Amino acid sequence: MFNSLFGTITAKYPQTLYIETNGIEWDLSVPDTSLDALPHVGEQGRVYTWLLHRDDSMKLFGFASAEDRSLFLDLLKVDGVGPKGALKILSSVSSEQLVSVLDGGDVGKLEKFPGVGKKTAQKMMLALKGKLTLSENTASPRGKPDTPYSDLIISLASMGYDKSLVEQKVSLIVESLSKDPSFQSKTDKEREELIFRRAIVEMA
Repeated sequence: MFNSLFGTITAKYPQTLYIETNGIEWDLSVPDTSLDALPHVGEQGRVYTWLLHRDDSMKLFGFASAEDRSLFLDLLKVDGVGPKGALKILSSVSSEQLVSVLDGGDVGKLEKFPGVGKKTAQKMMLALKGKLTLSENTASPRGKPDTPYSDLIISLASMGYDKSLVEQKVSLIVESLSKDPSFQSKTDKEREELIFRRAIVEMA
């Protein structure tokens, strides 16, 4: 079985990557966080793979690192989290954030992830808390650093909004509000609530 594909990135779409190797273009399902970390379209890169093989279909999944792939496979061990669910979770949160939330025992934050209800969050905590480790080199230089409002972005994305659009909208709102002296005098919680309400209105 192949471990990875190395070739030219030919296209990127939400949770989808095309990569060409030796004249063959592969269609892979990839978490959005891995898409951000992989090279730009037209550049060469390596994608770590996992093949889902069923009686009636085959689907290839891709990841920016072997660690991300391992975390995806760990999620599949949780009852109620299938490949699609694991892909949605890893599209809304980085591997580092997910491990941090699990190790911290924060069930409330887990419930904010797409497709994760209270029961599934509890199962994830029981199955994975304290059992996940990431290499110090997991983060890619192309990866996006956490923002001060990463939890807010996760909450909005879990409501069905496109994560990349949410990030852009929150960034624009923060830039606009930062010029308002009254915004600077608010507490962190008040700032988040204001940004959240404004983002909902502007993306409606």
